[in-house]
Amino acid sequence: MNDLKPEELNKLFSYWINHNKQHEKEIEKWVEKIKKSISEGITQDLTEAMHLFEEINKSFESAKEKLESDENKNLDKKIKEKESSIPKRSKSINKFKFKEIGIIHTPYTDNAPYQPVDKDKGNFQIILNPEYVEGLHALEKFKYIYIIYYIHRISRETENIVSPPWTGGLEVGVFASRSPVRPNPIGISIVKIKKIVDNKIFTSGLDVFDDTPLLDIKPYIKDLDSKKDANYGWIKDIDGYEHLLLHIKGIPHDY
Repeated sequence: MNDLKPEELNKLFSYWINHNKQHEKEIEKWVEKIKKSISEGITQDLTEAMHLFEEINKSFESAKEKLESDENKNLDKKIKEKESSIPKRSKSINKFKFKEIGIIHTPYTDNAPYQPVDKDKGNFQIILNPEYVEGLHALEKFKYIYIIYYIHRISRETENIVSPPWTGGLEVGVFASRSPVRPNPIGISIVKIKKIVDNKIFTSGLDVFDDTPLLDIKPYIKDLDSKKDANYGWIKDIDGYEHLLLHIKGIPHDY
């Protein structure tokens, strides 16, 4: 016979306890019915039998409590072992919060390009909250900036494997893609500064929806942010990838 699992033994204890309680109630009921027709000695014996069921149940309940306690200790041990295998981090790391520091305006309300299109038509501007205006000091000296934003219109569940729409069904890991459906819905785009007026930054084309919350702005710095030996990764493995890159970049072409 195979050993019983703790949860199976727990159910067995519960069954025995309930079963004994039924016997106890049944004896009590019959004693009440027949006590006038039996001797006092028999009544005492039956009453003692009722008490024996009570005492047996106390032992079962004690065993059940100990089993549950052991189960809890084993569970705590497993949790602690699992936690100990995870690299220790600062307790404050799980308390971080982001806040909106501005809003991004684009012509897009239903569809947006996959990547920023430099010469895209329309009004593209970033409106910074007034309390951060001083943070724009000297930003106009840069030609390009990183725009970091919250992808607020994503409703799909995150998946580890994704298929970018322009790959014809090819599947890659989400971290090997530019998919907007990510564990943390944070987007980043590189755009050209056209002009800055007060708390407004007018830019080249942006690949986000209108009213997208702004999280941060950083300057794009030559050499630091442009790597000459960068490659196309798995994109180069796709047949006709050069033509595909024209679509990705939004560059007009005749073929």
